[in-house]
Order: sequence, then structure tokens, then C-alpha cells
Amino acid sequence: MYTVPKWSPDRGLFGIEDVAKKSSKPRKTVKPEKSSGLKGVSAVDRALSILTAFQRGDSEVSLAELTKRTGLVKTTVMRMALSLESFGLIRRVDDGGYRLDAEVMRLAACYQHAFGLADHVTPVLEQLARSTGETASFYTRRGEQRLCLFRVESANQIRMHVQPGDLRPMDKSAIAQVLRHFDRGRAAAAIETPIFTSGVTDPHSAALATPVFGPSGALLGALALSGPVTRLTAARADEIRPQLRTAGVDLTTACGG
Repeated sequence: MYTVPKWSPDRGLFGIEDVAKKSSKPRKTVKPEKSSGLKGVSAVDRALSILTAFQRGDSEVSLAELTKRTGLVKTTVMRMALSLESFGLIRRVDDGGYRLDAEVMRLAACYQHAFGLADHVTPVLEQLARSTGETASFYTRRGEQRLCLFRVESANQIRMHVQPGDLRPMDKSAIAQVLRHFDRGRAAAAIETPIFTSGVTDPHSAALATPVFGPSGALLGALALSGPVTRLTAARADEIRPQLRTAGVDLTTACGG
């Protein structure tokens, strides 16, 4: 069990004393703000930069490594870590390092179930992987990266080893193109989908991707088939393109799009 720190006028959102009130020196935010009417809170930016510094495969991360990944000084990392610990987001281990805590898993579950996506997407991926022999996946956009949210592997032994939760770059791959082009929803300028690319993110992999929309035409993510370039050729992509297109339309309907 953990308790939520009480807020007071002298403490910030994470229960940390507002340093700006005690110092006349201006403080810089971790990331430059885009010119808009609203600005973020620098203490929150620093705390979240620590939380998002954890990567897939990290059992724990040392204080020195968190300092390196975030660009923050050790004392700042330690102060922010105390606040993140109080919310159950990270936990300090005996050797002084940190690991993600149970609250992160709860939030991940909330994210997946917020739209009921798992119940709709997983059966579609299973059917596509079975009928095409390729790996089927569903990606969403996270800033300048794309997040693999769901994935069903091909029955073939030769396949790309990407797991749900992995982040990939928003490059020129078919998946990234779909996420970028339809970022504003179905109202985006019409282009021919599914999109096929080969050897972009990895010289040995190819992908075919199509958009999936939700209520009001908002983009939910990219439905994709991927495989090695030796198997998922342009000719093979043309053969399975109708299956992926139909699956994308059906999934859009199921999700209220």
C-alpha cells in the first residue's frame, strides 16, 4: 500500500517543495516548450523524464544510469524518485538502483482496456497471422516513436523479434507512414492503403500497414503484417493486401469508427 502525499501551497504536484519560490534564479524546463498558450510544469517534466527513461529489458536501473539517460543531476533524480515512489510508480532496490513498481502495470492495463482494444484487436491479429503466414501487429503513435501494442507471431520460424511494449522509430516504414499520415484522423488526404515498404527500419524486414479508426474518425492505430524481405515480397504483398484492407475496415467498424 502507498499513500498519496497531501498537497500544500508550499509543495508542488509531486509533494516537492517549490524551489522557484525560494530562489530568484530562473529554472529551465527539461524540454523546450513549443509556442502555445499553455506551458508545462518543470518539476513534473523532470519526474516524468525519469519514469520514461526505463526501457524494455531493464530489471533495474542504477542512479548513475538514470542520470545519464535523463541528463539530470543525481540529487534531482533522487528527489524526483522519492515522489515517484510515493505514487507506487518506481521502487528503490537494496543496491540503490530503481525498478518500475506495480502502479505502472495498473496504468498499462487501464490504457489497454480504456477502448476495449484487446478484445477487438487480438482476434483480428490471430486470424491474419493464420491466413497469411506473416506476423500481425497493431501499433499506436507515441510522439516520434511508434509503440507495438499487440502482436501475434507468424508460425514460420523466420520472423522479426519485436514484442508488445517495444518502441520503434517514426521512420519511413509502412507502419510509421500510416500513423503519421492519418494522425489527424480519417479526414486526412486520401492515399492508397495498405502501404507496403521493404528494408526500411531493418534491411531484412518488410511490412504492409493500414489504418484503423475509432469514434469520430479518430486514428486508433496501424494494423500491420510483417515478415522477412525474402518472403514478404512486393508480389506477395499484393496477394495479401485485400485481406489486410478488409481486416482494417472490419476492425474500424468494431471499434465504432
